Amino acid sequence: MPEKLVLGIIGGSGLYNMSGLTDTQENDLDTPFGKPSAPIVVGTLEGQRVAFLARHGFGHTLTPSEVPYRANIYALKALGVERIVSINACGSLRQDYAPGHIVIPDQIYDNTRNRPRTFFGEGLVAHVGVADPFCPDLSTSLEASVRATGAIVHHGGAFIIIEGPRFSTKAESDTYRAWSMSLVGMTAAPEAFLAREAEMCYSVMAHVTDYDVWHISEAPVSVEMVIKTLNQNTATAQQAVRNLVKRLSKRRTCDCETALATALITNPGFVPPETRKKLDLLVKKYLK
Repeated sequence: MPEKLVLGIIGGSGLYNMSGLTDTQENDLDTPFGKPSAPIVVGTLEGQRVAFLARHGFGHTLTPSEVPYRANIYALKALGVERIVSINACGSLRQDYAPGHIVIPDQIYDNTRNRPRTFFGEGLVAHVGVADPFCPDLSTSLEASVRATGAIVHHGGAFIIIEGPRFSTKAESDTYRAWSMSLVGMTAAPEAFLAREAEMCYSVMAHVTDYDVWHISEAPVSVEMVIKTLNQNTATAQQAVRNLVKRLSKRRTCDCETALATALITNPGFVPPETRKKLDLLVKKYLK
């Protein structure tokens, strides 16, 4: 049995390591879905064991479409992670969500096109429920942890995820606003859905870096703009994670840990042995 890790942190653009980790161990894993973005660093933070993964690889070498999302979530699960906080850069589609603010979204709209979105297939079908794609318990704790840093934080809003790596056109940005989206980013999907399939709690700490391209009195988003804001927010993000680790209980009280209980539809007798082996980490307790 792997050791129980209280939290997994997936660092996005601008956050490639987690300060304050002690007693660290670098895990260079392989999974049935390939290798993760980078070796996963397990260490002690505020007296608790946690894992950190750089989503885009060390040195930021992976585009949003190239990130091996399935391998990342599978590897964190294999290491004993039960909860994940994803740290994301995003553009704001609302006047009141200003650059420098932090948002804990409560909905997601997947507008990507070229990414594997599920662990399932190859003879085993699952239809997991994601009406509320982010764990409400973890999101509430995350909001309180960010607020304790003194940062301006908002809870709620729909996060539309685009394929990237390019930024939006003005027509696209205006359309997302007409759809009542609050934020735009490139990496929370399919990450959130895979975490639910793996019965892991998942929440997003979204750092607003810009107003995308819709705001007529603000400069259009650029890499320079994104990195500048993220550099300013790095200390806040890391302190918020430390606050969260101290706040989390050992036992989960949400429904995330039983997400597959009513999702598997394939007759167990028809599941190919190789698929059973591939997905054993996720479904062993359900396929007798």
